[in-house]
Amino acid sequence: MSRDVNSGPAQPTEPGPALSVYDAIRMRRDVRAEFTGELVDEDRLGRILRAGHDAPSVGNTQPWDFVVVQDRNTLATFAEHVAGCRRDFADSLPPERRETFDPIKIEGIEESGTGIVVTYDPSRGGANILGRHTVDDTGVFSAVLAIQNIWLSAVAEDIGVGWVSFYDEAFLTDLVRIPAPVRPIAWLCVGPVSRFQETPDLVRFGWRDGRPLSEAVHRETF
Repeated sequence: MSRDVNSGPAQPTEPGPALSVYDAIRMRRDVRAEFTGELVDEDRLGRILRAGHDAPSVGNTQPWDFVVVQDRNTLATFAEHVAGCRRDFADSLPPERRETFDPIKIEGIEESGTGIVVTYDPSRGGANILGRHTVDDTGVFSAVLAIQNIWLSAVAEDIGVGWVSFYDEAFLTDLVRIPAPVRPIAWLCVGPVSRFQETPDLVRFGWRDGRPLSEAVHRETF
């Protein structure tokens, strides 16, 4: 994947605060309950979106778009929909998993005050996309790289991000009027936070622990 470094100047304001990329990765959390209720200011939001737009993409197609949602009615509508999806998931769990899941907060849609819907356009770049000929998913992977850039740059700006995945794709498509064949890849809750948790929520609440790097690294064959 590549990015054309001459694709245009970085537009929004001055650079954000200096922070090691390793520190940003270490500090990154899927934020739910720590939003302060303040809106992210436009300067920092602009820098965060620029970081997302500077992500590498297959064939330099930049197949993402970012829908910034701050309308309170839209946030409330989406939060209500997500709450229903959460209930459906909870009802599908066996009793012992339901007990673990119940105290876990899964979104901060209204508390954050800002949603960024990241979309993927499979038609961006036309029919013959360099690098997507044999692995079509590289297009989606590109949009996910933009999400990662948004997330890490937000941490550097002391802004929290929470990725909401409890939703029906058709509902979100209609809610923010996404045209076909574009599809939503993520709703990101974005806003100032009181703090970043030291331990990820799913670990803190006992849903699932992380595994050590040694279990994930293989040499030569799987």
